[in-house]
Amino acid sequence: MEFFFVRDHREKYRFFSSEPEKDISIPVSRTKRAWELAQKKLTLLPPRILRQEQAFIRILKVEDEAISIHHSGLRPEKRIRLRFSLFLYKQRSKHVLILIGETILLPLSGLAALLPGPNVAFAALALLMITHWRALQGINRLAGRKHEFPVAPLFADWEEACGRAQEERCAEILNKIEKEYRLSQVNKILWK
Repeated sequence: MEFFFVRDHREKYRFFSSEPEKDISIPVSRTKRAWELAQKKLTLLPPRILRQEQAFIRILKVEDEAISIHHSGLRPEKRIRLRFSLFLYKQRSKHVLILIGETILLPLSGLAALLPGPNVAFAALALLMITHWRALQGINRLAGRKHEFPVAPLFADWEEACGRAQEERCAEILNKIEKEYRLSQVNKILWK
């Protein structure tokens, strides 16, 4: 499994993995329809956010001591290490705040149980909480591991093309990136 830490077209860093996109596993229960509807709501998240959350969750499965994270190589490794640690700190803070907000909303979604039919609001909120909690665990595990930062030349071409606003070249480079690293929908992560 390969991980990537690359700037998108807005100069913001994105973290994602190469493992093919899979549905998030949902426990089977009597209110299966509510869970399926909640899963559909979760997959409506923008791919930039969903793929990043999935990458953080996949960190929990990695057994290696050092985690390899590909980057463009346009900046020195020391600067990338600093940027990545700041990125993880920001993501950790963001996930803690989101979990606090979801915890506050949880009792309110429980009131929807009084309405007839499945409690979709509770199911969607519970699924989001599980996803954010597992992503926070992945962030904490990633912060405690050693990181290797190999250079990926195609991402250097991507960042240079974005810096020069060469849209035709950007689309061509994204196609090359998808083929070489077996990434799906990378244009929705890095491009508009």
